[in-house]
Amino acid sequence: MSQGHSTPLQSLLGGLGLVPPVHGLLVLNGDVFGISGFLHRAARGAFEPALGVLGLVLGGVVVGALDGTGPTALRDTSLTRIVISGLLVGVGTKFANGCTSGHMICGISRFSSRSLAATATFCTTGILTARFAHVKSLLPQGSMDWNLSPSATPLIALQAVPLAIESALYYHTHHATENKETPPSRSLLRSLALISSAFDFALALRVSNLTDPVKVVSFLVLPFHGSFDPSMAFLALGALPLMTILYHHTRHDERPRLGGAWSIPKGGSVDLRLLFGAAVFGVGWGMEGICPGPGLVNLGRAIATGRNLELTAAWLGSVIVGGLIC
Repeated sequence: MSQGHSTPLQSLLGGLGLVPPVHGLLVLNGDVFGISGFLHRAARGAFEPALGVLGLVLGGVVVGALDGTGPTALRDTSLTRIVISGLLVGVGTKFANGCTSGHMICGISRFSSRSLAATATFCTTGILTARFAHVKSLLPQGSMDWNLSPSATPLIALQAVPLAIESALYYHTHHATENKETPPSRSLLRSLALISSAFDFALALRVSNLTDPVKVVSFLVLPFHGSFDPSMAFLALGALPLMTILYHHTRHDERPRLGGAWSIPKGGSVDLRLLFGAAVFGVGWGMEGICPGPGLVNLGRAIATGRNLELTAAWLGSVIVGGLIC
């Protein structure tokens, strides 16, 4: 018996699908698509980050309604381990100022030394944790499945809706800029861009299967184990090259189309706080195979289906507590 099949094509397409919302938020609002930052700032009452959280959860609700399946959990999990994992992820992402979205997708594409160091660190501790905690409980991996799941095609098609909204906002402001006009309701448009890009990102996360903790942990055990699932490598192959090209060649004059500050970090040193936070986050990630973005999407899926709602809410609540106590 095997635990499943790797999904190289679907994960590749999901990785490609992550790029438009990330780059759209960059160009329109001048913001990094950092989901742990959204969650931590929303917990402290910030409005725009709360919209990012809302968009991810709403995307999860739609995903749950379309595919009819709620979030899954690891076979050997427990409430205690879920809470500890969430606390570690919350503390780690607060100290490191980012997680897989902000550092691995956004930061590496900018060639940020801080993000490269953070990603290397949390991947290392995630791998060590997964091998220590799960190597005996994971089942052997089946063959590669190059087909799309029944829900993947409609989810990919649905991404056209938020993409159309983001494109309309871009071309509307481009026209206004050419004619030296000020776009109306700029703060409202920024809010629309944020919630639309977060919704788009949620759909792509589900297509990529990053929302499945078994796939994440099965990737982190590396090819030296029979349960290794390379799907997440195909996600990175889809996301990182395209994101890098777009960032370095299409960010224009670094002025957000919808106003506000250009909030993309530049420079910064690799310090002990960053490395400590990344290491702690990696342990929490390796324990349960979930990071903030998939956690929020899975909350929406749990709300839509009623499956594993308590466990998902407990994990996210622990992440919030971990961020607040730092």
